[in-house]
Amino acid sequence: MKRVGVWPNLEKRRALSVTLELLEWLGRRGVKAVVAPHAAGAVGRPVETYPVAAWASSVEFVVALGGDGTILDVAKQIAPAETPILGVNLGHLGFLTEIELPELYDALPRFLRGEYFVEERMMLNARVVNRGETKASFLVLNEAAITKGPFARMIALDLYINEKYVDTYPADGLIVSTPTGSTAYSLSAGGPIVSPAIDVIVITPICPHTLYSRSLVVSRSERVRVAIREPHEDTLMTLDGQKGYTMQPGDEIAFSPADEAARLLRVKGWSFYEVLRKKMKEGSMPVRRYEAPQEHAGNGEAGKNSSKEP
Repeated sequence: MKRVGVWPNLEKRRALSVTLELLEWLGRRGVKAVVAPHAAGAVGRPVETYPVAAWASSVEFVVALGGDGTILDVAKQIAPAETPILGVNLGHLGFLTEIELPELYDALPRFLRGEYFVEERMMLNARVVNRGETKASFLVLNEAAITKGPFARMIALDLYINEKYVDTYPADGLIVSTPTGSTAYSLSAGGPIVSPAIDVIVITPICPHTLYSRSLVVSRSERVRVAIREPHEDTLMTLDGQKGYTMQPGDEIAFSPADEAARLLRVKGWSFYEVLRKKMKEGSMPVRRYEAPQEHAGNGEAGKNSSKEP
């Protein structure tokens, strides 16, 4: 058994305490843990840590403690290492995470025994080009959204596919997403829900000022390019809702499937459609109360929310 990576989102209220519990739980079972570099200092005790680039040869999988935003962040950093991610939901919806926090210690032994499969999710490269020169390049798992600023008037965006002009969108913006991102910002803008089993690119206008603008779903083999016809000073490209890039006059964005993929751990029998049904109704579902794992005195076995040693 290789080491297990532990990657907490320290902005989550319970992330640090759960990290400490998890390190203790793994240590009692003889499993070595590697803490993500950004969190090593917050743990408050000596822990094993090293650059993420070295995780490919030494970490079996990464336990990401947070929510979908945490998965988006981890996936971009860990994708070159091809290390799979086990998402533990400390947030709200959790479309990408695999298990809920109350299930953590019941589920972990199965993953430590290798009882899982790896689901690969397509990622996109968003490349900013101006006069043929690449100015910046970004990796995204959900989407890139080109939008007007808070005080700008409507923007006009030209869409090209395979270098053929498609249309000009007078709108608040345009979302270019993966199938994973189809249940995120694109869905809120009226885009379709797309199965992650197919590799396509979804293009969804935001509040278009037309009667006919609808989402387009194109093959991953097709080249997508967006040009800003009438740029404004505060036109932005937002990447996975986490990073922003201010567009300049003459900037265009070229989209293509990334060589990297997000690799997510799943239990056997996992179903995207079951997750979709449950998460869309989650507001009316009861929430299970989380309790930290307790050790029974004298026998070394985990308590109510833990399972026996793997």
